[in-house]
Amino acid sequence: MRICPLCEATCGLSLTVDGDRVTAARGDRDDVFSAGFICPKGASFGALDADPDRLRTPLVRENGVLREASWAEAFDLIAARVPALTAEHGRDAVAVVLGNPNVHTMAGGLYPPVLLAALRTRNLFTASTLDQMPKHVSSGLLYGSAGAIPVPDLDRTDHLLLLGANPVESNGSLCTAPDFPGRLKALRRRGGTLTVVDPRRTRTARLADRHLAIRPGTDALLLAALAQVLFEEKLTDPGALEAHLDGVDAVRDAVAPFTPEAVARACDLAAEEIRTVARELAAAPTAAVYGRIGSCTVDHGTLASWLVDVLNILTGNLDRPGGALFPLAATDRAPRPAAPGKGFTLGRWASRVSGHPEAKGELPVAALAEEIETPGEGRVRALIAIAANPVLSAPDGDRLDRALAGLDFMVSVDPYLNETSRHADVVLPPPPPSQSAHFDFAFNALAVRNQVRFTPPAVPLAPGLMDECEIHARLVLAVSGTHGADPSAVDDTVIRGALAKAVADPHSPLHGRDPEEVAAALTGRNGAERRLDLMLRLGPYDLTLETLRAHPHGIDLGPLRPRLPGVLRTRSGRIELLPAPIAADLPRLTAALGERAHGLVLVGRRHLRSNNSWMHNVPALNGGSNRFTLHIHPEDAARLGLTDGGRAAVTSDGGRIEAPVEVTGDVRRGVVSLPHGWGHDRPGVRLSVAAASPGANVNQLLDGTRLDPLSGTAVLNGFPVSVAPLD
Repeated sequence: MRICPLCEATCGLSLTVDGDRVTAARGDRDDVFSAGFICPKGASFGALDADPDRLRTPLVRENGVLREASWAEAFDLIAARVPALTAEHGRDAVAVVLGNPNVHTMAGGLYPPVLLAALRTRNLFTASTLDQMPKHVSSGLLYGSAGAIPVPDLDRTDHLLLLGANPVESNGSLCTAPDFPGRLKALRRRGGTLTVVDPRRTRTARLADRHLAIRPGTDALLLAALAQVLFEEKLTDPGALEAHLDGVDAVRDAVAPFTPEAVARACDLAAEEIRTVARELAAAPTAAVYGRIGSCTVDHGTLASWLVDVLNILTGNLDRPGGALFPLAATDRAPRPAAPGKGFTLGRWASRVSGHPEAKGELPVAALAEEIETPGEGRVRALIAIAANPVLSAPDGDRLDRALAGLDFMVSVDPYLNETSRHADVVLPPPPPSQSAHFDFAFNALAVRNQVRFTPPAVPLAPGLMDECEIHARLVLAVSGTHGADPSAVDDTVIRGALAKAVADPHSPLHGRDPEEVAAALTGRNGAERRLDLMLRLGPYDLTLETLRAHPHGIDLGPLRPRLPGVLRTRSGRIELLPAPIAADLPRLTAALGERAHGLVLVGRRHLRSNNSWMHNVPALNGGSNRFTLHIHPEDAARLGLTDGGRAAVTSDGGRIEAPVEVTGDVRRGVVSLPHGWGHDRPGVRLSVAAASPGANVNQLLDGTRLDPLSGTAVLNGFPVSVAPLD
């Protein structure tokens, strides 16, 4: 058994193993969460696992060329260079960039916080500012915790309003739900309503009762208008939430200018249709509003994320079955009495060059290149990249490509020599997924049903490879001046610190216990598993790692349940409905009422057979609909002289790329669409399958200056482009 690590759905897999090789993967019918569902990515698990282009030994740079090296040599070099750089230039001379795959591994969930504590750098950049940071910021401001993200109760809701998401292709995001398509179909079968807001007629939109082909980037205007209608027509009904709310009247005043008539032109939607959506939302017995990538990676991403929750609150659907609830994962802290918290603060420091404020301890990854290039005190001179490929995923990859070449030192933890890791002085390759234990820390906290699953390695660690958790632990030792110590010392230090707090906490399940006795009782093959065992013992369900081992298909912990006010960590102890940073950003949304895009705007596109830039090197996944093409409406194509199968040049702020044209009525007029994660044509990259059909890097169209100001998230959707034929 194995949990699939290739997207957020976390489906259970049943693997066929021949010796040390995975020969087949199918859905695990006995899995308590996915019940046998599988997508093409999961079915290709064996091919990805055995990819011949995967690195199987460390690489170090010598005389400008990467060569194979021993593990000892690789860590010796890191230990010699990183502490010396921080001693000479200060702690912020070293930056860390974390990629999306980190949240799909145990090592990525456990060790980056320890690494950051050892480095004490403020230069942290992650994929969140290319994706989900607006939701973290809005949740932090509303509830006092950036991790308090409510998810739609898909299996019990009567009405789902879905914006900027295509879960039939993506399998969901910030909403962990195996078989998302089946859950949407079940909603329809039980008489529920699905409304999809998307400029493309996606596979998700085809399932909908109503599809609103909105103008890209105007989701916040639409959501504000829905809230305005609820107030104007006296349809608000927070119900039990009212006792926990501050600022309802302030929100009423704030959304007053955003009438359906006022936003209709900018959104390119009929005012009466907007009113109908608001009335249906209010009238539904239960309802949930859910917005993702298309509503986050736009000019007003944080405002849109905030308004999603505002609508759930105003209709009384937050924290109620069938609405949007806060999951309770097995490794969450055990519930305790509600009490005011420290709240959530933005902008505790700022980036050195452009002064971008931090959010959740992170700086915009779009600012990484300038932090490396710009001379002066505090310049980033060294970079540790863990499962990250920002040359493809961040705006203006060409500039970042040049900047990385100018670093004094770079470490990359990555199984591939890709567009980013090719610049590293040391590359540390983790083993294939089949050779690692798996537990989902992040996604269990975003799941549509409370459950817990752990899978040990499916096959033994191959000779010459190093366990991924050990790689991370040794990296921590190398940068912290304790190189050469036993890597278990890293985990032992974390365990001691956690136990010291737990036994002193009157609300902890381990309160008053002897920490040495508890530590001795922890089980696991290594320090990472012992840490997991401790987290389970500190959690809300009285579980241990041995309990999970005895249930290889997982343990069902029941449907989501109301958790307010226990999740609140605001200073007031209440939901602060109109936080000051949100109020300060609303004039920018008001100004957008008078805007109307002229020319074309570009949006991204998800493929079922892909996940960002990870999987283009697997032959079984690099084909079918997973192609790099420019989608354009027939009328726009005719006006511009574009033909299906021809080629086009696409130009915007950051540059120009070329793409094959695919004329389709699935994209609305005035909009073109390109998938991201492509552009595998740089020298020195060892991705043979991907290089055979490289496509182009859509993020090269951006120069990195378009950011959502509250979250620092790059505007990757709804930006203007010009398109011309290439004959």
